[in-house]
Amino acid sequence: MNLPASLKYTKEHEWIRIEGDVAYIGITDHAQKELGDIVYVDIDTLDKEVAQNEVFGTVEAVKTVSDLYSPITGTVLEINSALDGSPELVNSDPYGQGWMIKMSVANPSELDALLTAETYGELVGA
Repeated sequence: MNLPASLKYTKEHEWIRIEGDVAYIGITDHAQKELGDIVYVDIDTLDKEVAQNEVFGTVEAVKTVSDLYSPITGTVLEINSALDGSPELVNSDPYGQGWMIKMSVANPSELDALLTAETYGELVGA
């Protein structure tokens, strides 16, 4: 299983990457494998503040729909428009082109409560 050590993770299977004062967020390799083929990503929180652990959208797979939870508090700055026509990017490149949102970081200390790659790997049995 692919778990980049440079990322932080949530128990709900989201990952977060900080670049300057912007956070990229998506779902983990484990999550996309569990969901199966992703057919639609629905995120309607652009320009809205989302609290830590609050739902920022949903991801729809062939067999289920799953909520997406924000790892941190911040304002959604951008939604990955590439997912509109190619939601399968979440399956093929979950940590790269399959990112879902960019958001501001309202409270950097919230990052301290997130999981490391090692801890997340233990959680999912990697």
